[in-house]
Amino acid sequence: MGLEKIAEYKKKLNMTTFDLSYRSGVPLGTLNKILSGATKDPKLETLKAIARVLGLSLDDFDDTNKSDKLNIDINEVPTYDDVITVYTRSRKNLSQEEKMRLARIILSSDDDEE
Repeated sequence: MGLEKIAEYKKKLNMTTFDLSYRSGVPLGTLNKILSGATKDPKLETLKAIARVLGLSLDDFDDTNKSDKLNIDINEVPTYDDVITVYTRSRKNLSQEEKMRLARIILSSDDDEE
């Protein structure tokens, strides 16, 4: 769930768990449970509050395998089906830039068919 990100940014910002609790409004006990791994699936609002204080986005807490991200070689144009497959499998893990790149590929393939 990105526990290492929370610890990393707390350290980077020279912030204690108590500081994070105070600034985010998340109870200290709740934070301790999240940081220890006792809470496996914290509430979205809790994560938003933590992310806001640390200057992170919710995506920064996502530690799932991001190997499905689309890396486009300039010399190789993926097929429409490849793009749709990658998007369907990993849309939650794609950055805004990658989504725009996929949209441009899809739109350009539509132009080719006319």
